[in-house]
Amino acid sequence: MDMRLPLVLFYFIAHLLLTSSASGDVKPFESVPDLENAMYMNVDGYPCVRLLNLSGEIGCSNPGHAKVAAPVVRFKNVNELAVPSAILVSMDEFENLFTRISKDSKFAGLVAGVLVESGTPDLKGFSPDRKFPEAEFAPYSSNNFEWNPTGSGIMWNAYNFPVFLLSENSSLALQEVAMKNEKRSKSSYTANVAEFGLVMQTTKAGTHDSESCLRENTCLPLGGYSVWSSLQPFNSSSSVKSKPIILAIASMDAASFFRDTSFGAESPISGFIALLAAVDALSRVDGLHLLSKQIVFMVFTGEAWGFIGSRRFLLELDLHSDAVNGLDLSLIDMVVEIGSVGKSAGQGVKTFFAHTTGAASTSTDAWDALQHAQISLKTENIKISKASKSNPGIPPSSLMMFLRKNPQLSGIVVEDFDSAFANKFYHSHLDNISNINRSAVVAAASLVARSLYIFAREKEEINDTGLYSITVNASLVDELLGCLLKCEPGFSCELVKRYISPSTACPSHYVGVMQGEPSSSPYLEYVGDVSRFVWNFLAEKTSMPSKNSSSTCPKDCSGTGEVCIRVETDGKGVCVMSSTRYVPAYSTRLKFEEDSWKLLPNNSDVTGAADPVWTESNWDTITLRVYTTQDSAYDRLILMLGIIVTLMAYVAILVTRSFIRKALKRE
Repeated sequence: MDMRLPLVLFYFIAHLLLTSSASGDVKPFESVPDLENAMYMNVDGYPCVRLLNLSGEIGCSNPGHAKVAAPVVRFKNVNELAVPSAILVSMDEFENLFTRISKDSKFAGLVAGVLVESGTPDLKGFSPDRKFPEAEFAPYSSNNFEWNPTGSGIMWNAYNFPVFLLSENSSLALQEVAMKNEKRSKSSYTANVAEFGLVMQTTKAGTHDSESCLRENTCLPLGGYSVWSSLQPFNSSSSVKSKPIILAIASMDAASFFRDTSFGAESPISGFIALLAAVDALSRVDGLHLLSKQIVFMVFTGEAWGFIGSRRFLLELDLHSDAVNGLDLSLIDMVVEIGSVGKSAGQGVKTFFAHTTGAASTSTDAWDALQHAQISLKTENIKISKASKSNPGIPPSSLMMFLRKNPQLSGIVVEDFDSAFANKFYHSHLDNISNINRSAVVAAASLVARSLYIFAREKEEINDTGLYSITVNASLVDELLGCLLKCEPGFSCELVKRYISPSTACPSHYVGVMQGEPSSSPYLEYVGDVSRFVWNFLAEKTSMPSKNSSSTCPKDCSGTGEVCIRVETDGKGVCVMSSTRYVPAYSTRLKFEEDSWKLLPNNSDVTGAADPVWTESNWDTITLRVYTTQDSAYDRLILMLGIIVTLMAYVAILVTRSFIRKALKRE
């Protein structure tokens, strides 16, 4: 008889649950992910991460070993913080927020995280880099010169709280979350919080510089692969004396406060695209074998972080490694660098500035060549001017490393500015495709291509017919802009897919980390999309047909000077004769042995400038989500009420059982 009461309760509860489900008022959860989706809103964002060097660390990280959750508030509506908070800030107020954080320690101590709204801010300029970027590597002493007047330097500080740049959709969602928090009454027991999962391994392990984190394997070196190629392949078996080299260089990597939004459209990608377009234009010129000098193209990576690429290249030249086979520093007659060239199209005239260095006679010859190229392009409204003599020297550029190695080397940096960057968004995520002018890039490519042709010929050999035949393909520039600076089409464009199978569609020009053992013939999975594309593009444009045109590669592509291009696209590829090489780009003070990185003594650098040895912290998974949480006092109240209800229910059950037993006995 005592079993009747539990059975009655069971049937009553089952009936109640079935009725609720059938009514459709409550949507049942079919799995744990369904429950999580109902509770949490995942937020799309781009993190600021932890970077380290031998002196310490910069960038962002959660302060400890765990995730951080805090209520979302808007910076513009907050004068003081009472509790740890996640601050939602617009780009217009971003620098103001970080200025306050640096000056107000009490306020900074209550910043649990920062959420930065995307969109188009009303800013005249924003650069988180210094006013003289990489001043410590300048080959002159005036390192307080302001090449970058809008620079704030905030990206060079360490922040013990997470910072995310939100996507456009997430920005709108977080604005609604913040407004809900503002509208809730003081007596409300719920709050909408942001949970940051930005736990860096270096923070967890307490390794706060590159030396300690490399030793404990909590970080990896910044780096990747630079690429060089000779216009007309080198003939290493020939007894003919090697020609002097004209080295044309550009950079393919950029920096930003936020890791994966390093577009670098103006600085340096505009110059990088101009170089590729110039290569294409020169590749179609007849009689290149008759040039008195050899033109070599070089695209560096890692230049935004202590000139990693150019430092390593110069060391490889000293070591005479396979990566630079055919090159010799003593043969380099001149270095021509294409810097920021995407903002020169003011008032219809594309004006560029030549920042020169080296022997007076060589500088004069270089200037004459640039003027000759300008005159040949007179219908294009292109103007080249000498940089101001009041400048302390050349602007921040890879050429600085060459001059530190050989102060007598002649060089030119072609830029769209004289004494201060025209780019007001230098090393910022706002340096995107809207920050440059396509016609300026075409003009720069035209000027550089014709100048290189003039440099490479003796004065008496200059053939105006050949010079005027050098024309830049503006459609190619358009394609490169779309492929390298937009997410649509991005790396999914036909030009890139002609050469490689990209790992991602949306481009970012952050250098990344060095994976695996460095090699001049690296495992392609360890080489970034941009480097692989550049290698294939240059190899094709500077090549000659293989003697065995029917060769399939890489199996039968083993002749002297032969390389296999486009192998990723169809698995077969094409054999061509080309002097195109990968050059590993990583710190000159590092050595890879026994599957780990070892720090070398300080005397290993070839430029005489201290190598900072940049590394990036490891992490497991970076997450950002929003959910509603209850006040802890309310939770305790609910717990007490639950205990009271449970006790009351227990007493009620005892009383009811006693009553039922007595009633049954009477029967």
